[in-house]
Amino acid sequence: MADQAHPVREVHVAVGVVQRRGRVLIARRPDHAHQGGLLEFPGGKVEPGETVQQALIRELAEETGLRVSPDALEPLIGIRHDYGDKRVFLDVWRTGQAEGEPEGREGQAVAWLAPEALRDEDFPAANRPIIRALRLPQTLAITGHVRSVGDGLAALTASLDRTPVSALVLRAPALDDEAYRRFADAAVALCRDRGVAPLLHGGPERLTAVPGAAGLHLPWHEARSLSSRPVPASVWLGVSCHDAGQLARAAALGADYVTLGPVRPTPTHPARPGRGWPWFAERVAEAVVPVYALGGVGPDDVTTARQAGGQGIAGIRFWWTA
Repeated sequence: MADQAHPVREVHVAVGVVQRRGRVLIARRPDHAHQGGLLEFPGGKVEPGETVQQALIRELAEETGLRVSPDALEPLIGIRHDYGDKRVFLDVWRTGQAEGEPEGREGQAVAWLAPEALRDEDFPAANRPIIRALRLPQTLAITGHVRSVGDGLAALTASLDRTPVSALVLRAPALDDEAYRRFADAAVALCRDRGVAPLLHGGPERLTAVPGAAGLHLPWHEARSLSSRPVPASVWLGVSCHDAGQLARAAALGADYVTLGPVRPTPTHPARPGRGWPWFAERVAEAVVPVYALGGVGPDDVTTARQAGGQGIAGIRFWWTA
């Protein structure tokens, strides 16, 4: 009853991810503040009458002395988090065009850190999806139709030769478990040699069967039967989603990212209509993990996906040769 009489108000916070030469600007929260002593991305509360961009530009100037134009900001991710004593909505925007040299104008220490150096335990829990978004690429490749182990490896090699990528999902539903293991074993080694992060596709048992993969991507029919994260925190976990309920379920499982679609119709599913970019943007606004647009999209759509708040795009046709 007390909670109903005195509901906890949600605080709208503008958060800035300022990047320069491959590093991110980080500050340490004052000891007396909420979650004091932990690291944070600069920003602060959106005041009445302000847009989130206006609030972020003001906060960056007040906290660090950096100058940012509204045109230099792009949405990164939105995160709702309940700390128990406080609910926040982190409205996170990215810029690589901040002017000036940062300083801790409120007595806080500031530093430039590589995304790989950011550790979950050093940040408030609500910040952790931001770290995921910074580490994940803007483009996620997915293998196309794999008829056999040999054909799949030949097509994978040709595709990587033609269009280098930084991360890819090894999807091959036509192969049985043993054939997939042989395909994935060789594909993981090939990817590692080329500096590509290979993600297995299927159930959790595949990560045990194929060592060396960077993570696991769960199709929805695998994810829906799980009650907790099925893989260690040291590897990536992705989930294929198609609606708001599946997005929420993936987040509850501890997914590091999701794919969401179809945004447009695809040749592989001609009877399934594309949902469109407005639909994608609405679903992304509800998500608390990085979201890749899927379905009829390619590298030319990365900007559109990111303007809608997505991580980027995922797909097959833009890079797969066979």
